[in-house]
Amino acid sequence: MGEFTDKLDAAGNKIAGNIKEAIGKATDNEKLVAEGEAQQLKGTAQDVKGSVKGALGDKI
Repeated sequence: MGEFTDKLDAAGNKIAGNIKEAIGKATDNEKLVAEGEAQQLKGTAQDVKGSVKGALGDKI
């Protein structure tokens, strides 16, 4: 179950980060662009975490 939760959180962070980045670029707001990029990276890390949990869960 942890794998699913992590992957769901990851998807949310990637989408929100992508939106922030796009709005930041459209409004020429470098801070918002950076926040969006950081949030996307957080989502990627959560995705990896979920994948690791899934791989370990299948072997236990």
